[in-house]
Amino acid sequence: MKISVVYALPGRQVVREFDLDRETTVAEAIRHSGLPVEFPEIGANTMLVGIYGKVVMRSALLKPGDRVEIYRPLKLDPKAARFKRVRKR
Repeated sequence: MKISVVYALPGRQVVREFDLDRETTVAEAIRHSGLPVEFPEIGANTMLVGIYGKVVMRSALLKPGDRVEIYRPLKLDPKAARFKRVRKR
């Protein structure tokens, strides 16, 4: 079963694609990707995760072709960011 795990940073996106021979969970796929070693903040299990833009539990089972996304916390509330941009104008 082919899946991908994605983690985006400002100015950089890391995509790991690999094949698994058995049904697996989101958490197992993230571990298998090696991203928690490269980015320790992922291993803390405090970040939200999703499949194709829909937030899921780390225990969710994956289907062939799924794209696991690891979401970083927002630095600024979107409404506050918009207000800040408007004020600058």
